[in-house]
Amino acid sequence: MKRTLSFKQWAAALILFAGFSAATAFGYLHIHADAAFERFTENFFLGEIQANPIHFHYSIDNPDAYQIDESQLKMPVYQAGTAADDVYALSVLSEQLDKYRPASLSDSNRYLLKLLDSYIDAVKLTAAYPYFSEPLSPSSGAPSELPILLAEYRFDDAQDVELYLSILQQIPDYFEGLIIFEKEKAAAGLFMSDATADKVIRQCYALMNPEQLEEGTHFLEITFAERLQNLVSQGAITEEEALSYQSQNNRLLTTVVAPAYDRLSDELTLLKGNGTDTCGLAHREGGKQYYEALLRLRTSSDRSVSEIRQMLYENLAANYEALGRLLENNESLRDSFTTDPAFLPEMKPEEILAYLADSIKHKYPSIASVTGDSSIGCTVKYVDDSLEAYTAPAFYMTPPIDNVLNNTIYINAMDTSDDLSLFTTLAHEGYPGHLYQTVYCQNFWAKSGITPLRSVLYYGGYIEGWAMYTELSSYEDAIRLAKEEHPEAGDYYLACRLDRQIQLALYSLLDISIHYDGASLQEVSEIFASLGSADAPTIAAIYSYIAEEPCNYPKYYVGYLEIMELKKQAAVLWYNNHQTDNTCSAPASQNASYLNAIYEDPGFLYYFHSFLLNNGPADFGTLSELLAGAS
Repeated sequence: MKRTLSFKQWAAALILFAGFSAATAFGYLHIHADAAFERFTENFFLGEIQANPIHFHYSIDNPDAYQIDESQLKMPVYQAGTAADDVYALSVLSEQLDKYRPASLSDSNRYLLKLLDSYIDAVKLTAAYPYFSEPLSPSSGAPSELPILLAEYRFDDAQDVELYLSILQQIPDYFEGLIIFEKEKAAAGLFMSDATADKVIRQCYALMNPEQLEEGTHFLEITFAERLQNLVSQGAITEEEALSYQSQNNRLLTTVVAPAYDRLSDELTLLKGNGTDTCGLAHREGGKQYYEALLRLRTSSDRSVSEIRQMLYENLAANYEALGRLLENNESLRDSFTTDPAFLPEMKPEEILAYLADSIKHKYPSIASVTGDSSIGCTVKYVDDSLEAYTAPAFYMTPPIDNVLNNTIYINAMDTSDDLSLFTTLAHEGYPGHLYQTVYCQNFWAKSGITPLRSVLYYGGYIEGWAMYTELSSYEDAIRLAKEEHPEAGDYYLACRLDRQIQLALYSLLDISIHYDGASLQEVSEIFASLGSADAPTIAAIYSYIAEEPCNYPKYYVGYLEIMELKKQAAVLWYNNHQTDNTCSAPASQNASYLNAIYEDPGFLYYFHSFLLNNGPADFGTLSELLAGAS
């Protein structure tokens, strides 16, 4: 029997239909807005990764998946008078982002929009001062970075070899663009000092040593031949093809790449005299404003310079006092600092990485839980002798976003001569540092359907702050590993950690003093003298490095301190709200003993590290807001 509806039933049906229609329309708007935003982020990502063929090759293992013809990519060549173009491009990008309303996006897209807004704002502030950047920095510039990237350029087949050889042919044009930029810097009164120019000139000769090239012993010849032999053994190329490629490589290095380095050094010689003495940004017009913008961009912190300075001062004072108490109670520790005792068992780098990977299991989320496959490979290599003076103590080569199974860590033997520094360095670069964080995040994004754009937004403070956080945490692992055979290792390694933190805090404060306050070498020398250290050549080298690399130390240590601030925030919020599986018997206050008790709780550490990894890399202001909202 057909039943009719009463008035109340009709009214209820209309209300239900209206609600359903509104929900459908709301859902449609969400889907439409999400689709449009995702198209925008995909185009942004593709544009970024195709800007440099070397970086593209490192970022993408399978270009066909992105419908990109890698052979068509060209090295970026600076064109005269275009230094300020980035400001306009970034403004256009900001206008495009303004079209997307957070309320109409999914949670993950809303979060990415917030990150993009913050990131582009930070980049825009530094882009307003284009001639303050230094692409030829002795420590991190193109001349020293390029050989490492070429030595590690991945060969999967013959096409990769052809791409590599084509890149070698483009290096003269690439360097020509850098020369034009340096001439514009000189015209703007912002060219490097003569002392810095001399470093780069010497570097150019050392990196393309003509005797080594002639003898066939240059590391770019050796590493190229090794990669070719791998292809031969895989059947990808023949022995005859390998010999032909090797001949082409040696010829291009000698007749194309080396002359490009020679021309660069010649032009820098001619430009000498256009710069000022090696000193901080504060001595240049607009330098303080640029430093404020650069500090925000590099540290991922939105705190003011004065706030960062205060945070560093407090940390320096606390660690200095703690080290003083430790030395006062154990006078033999002073002697240990001069002898560098070997307390750790003898271990190869690969064994150290395996130990560290195993030791983090209960405090960090497992990579296997994200991928279902924990077989992550890592090759440890040593920096070539010719590069030791120009590279960091160690560095991690980021793998392609679509294949993170094979990783590489380079170690500079000159800076990791003792067992403790090697152990903590591998924690920084490997587990649970850069390698672990990179592999975990890439796989988490892939599993969660998060756009790969996140991989090209560089949050230096988060990335290096995380690595510094894990490096400093690894001293506890070293103590556990050594103290059974050497009980005295506990105090010694604790003192080493405090000394390391004091150094990083001091150098970060000097960075502010030199670049924001305009401190001279004499003033910096007086600071060291007040601390009982007055080795003039060492102080001059430290001053020169900080002057040439603004915000480098703060990137590491302010990043670390910001993570510690987040850790404190999480401890107070989560324990007050009973949001962890494990509870702490300490009173719900914020005193040091309470916090330390929480920090030793594996459950808390697991949740905190998961929060950082699942939501980063990001700026710390965004992470703090997210943490407060989630709690």
